[in-house]
Amino acid sequence: MKSSDAPESLAQEMARLWGEFMDGREVGPDDDFFTLGGNSLTGIKIIDRVAEEYGVQLSVRDFYLAQTPARVAELIEQGRAAT
Repeated sequence: MKSSDAPESLAQEMARLWGEFMDGREVGPDDDFFTLGGNSLTGIKIIDRVAEEYGVQLSVRDFYLAQTPARVAELIEQGRAAT
């Protein structure tokens, strides 16, 4: 059972995006950013890419609290709905 209400495709897109910044490793929608070895620089790069590609500005705090691609996808959906 997945823990996310975000569309599966967006969660998968986020997982692929994270993988790009994690040396091309395989990332799943429910993988934890910090367990994967994510750091502040990687987080900022992902946040910047989300702003560019999805038009949603995530705060660093929200990104770190989300911790998984699926939950970041939910934040993107919420950000889109707010505009």
